[in-house]
Amino acid sequence: MSDHLTDSAPEFSAEHERVPESGRLSRWSLTMAWWAMFSAMFWLYIAVASAGAVGVPATLAGMAASVATFGVVNLLLSRYAIHTGLSVELLSRRMFGAVGSLLAPALFAATALYYGVFEGSIVAVALQEYFGGDIRLWYLLCTVYMIPVVIGGVAAWLDKLNGILLPFYLVGMVAVVVAATVQQGYPTGWLTATVASGPLPGWLTAYLVYMGVWVLMMYTFDYARLGRRADAGFHGTVTFGWVFYALTFGVNGLVGLYLLGAWDIAGTETGVVEAVVGSLGFAGVLLIIVSQTRINSANFYLASTNLQVFVHRALRLDVPRAVWVVVTAVLAYLLMLTDVLGYLLQALAWQGVLITAWVAIAVVYVLRDRGRVMPRTASGGALAWLISSVAGIVLTVQEVSATWAQLAPVVTVLLAAGSYMLLTPTDRAPSEPEAAHGPETSQEPEAAPDEAQPV
Repeated sequence: MSDHLTDSAPEFSAEHERVPESGRLSRWSLTMAWWAMFSAMFWLYIAVASAGAVGVPATLAGMAASVATFGVVNLLLSRYAIHTGLSVELLSRRMFGAVGSLLAPALFAATALYYGVFEGSIVAVALQEYFGGDIRLWYLLCTVYMIPVVIGGVAAWLDKLNGILLPFYLVGMVAVVVAATVQQGYPTGWLTATVASGPLPGWLTAYLVYMGVWVLMMYTFDYARLGRRADAGFHGTVTFGWVFYALTFGVNGLVGLYLLGAWDIAGTETGVVEAVVGSLGFAGVLLIIVSQTRINSANFYLASTNLQVFVHRALRLDVPRAVWVVVTAVLAYLLMLTDVLGYLLQALAWQGVLITAWVAIAVVYVLRDRGRVMPRTASGGALAWLISSVAGIVLTVQEVSATWAQLAPVVTVLLAAGSYMLLTPTDRAPSEPEAAHGPETSQEPEAAPDEAQPV
């Protein structure tokens, strides 16, 4: 079994890079492991931040459009990952060649690490808010305790841990709403609060805010490959699909918007923490620990696995994933000690461009594979990723037009998909009978026969 599942010595030979059916997780185990993503304080914050920019009604509309988009794209990607057993790195190698097998896991690991830093910082802020003390010691505690949580991997006990903690999070969300109402009174008009309109329609601005977390689509691919083929329909709809995002964006977002109305909190994660702790006291601190432990189990797991893959590809070093869990914790702590918001937010904005371009190209690739139409060369894919990413970053950093800066993610997606289709000539892959009686026309030599199945 791949080291993505266990802490045995990593094996990277061709037969181990795809997750075989015998190494897949049960429906419940994979669902509970993935649904760790449901309980991030970030989902409360992103709704609050969007409402501060465009108002609550527009935020709800953008949220609904995002649920639909995430649902459709992740249905497609998750089913493909389940049927092929490919990881983000292996898919990227097919789409972009050698550059993809290096850049994709490095990008993925860095992004997961950054989110781990943010979410871990929330726990540290909550602990300092309630107990006082040196924030650096709380940072250390919040990184060290994640090591034993994540070191066993998904197949060991992350699914069980997150399954146990999920009810506590749900009860906690109900409790924080009730406590806020008791202390602050019912916030009349919290669903209708508006702000002055900007250059773009409010719902579109909110939608663009949620595009900033398209990295979840890469997360989805690396988790979905662990699912059993018989469960592909369930996972595509419930585990990774619209059901998950309706609850993750919708329920958490509504709680955040309610706290915004009740406490008039600032549009920062610190403001959300203050509202939760202010509503529940010590129970609020426990709620934050539960929620952030669940989300950071995914962040640290994916950061460590992709660091492992990157170093193997770049340096040909086979280092157990347990070592990379420790490295992830050390890097997270060091980043927490710096001026995180001073440069990591900009780094995430740039990485967000690269990620949205990756997602757009992946969708085109998967749709082509469904029709057994595959690119003849990966060089065109790498060029399409480069062109769309550079264009997106330029739009993001330019100061001539705020409107075009906001639209950078949409432009990136359209340019990535369009340029990929133009720059990658295709051949129709033969069916198995054709392959048995005629010359091979596909340029995917590493493809297993089952990987071209419709998804």
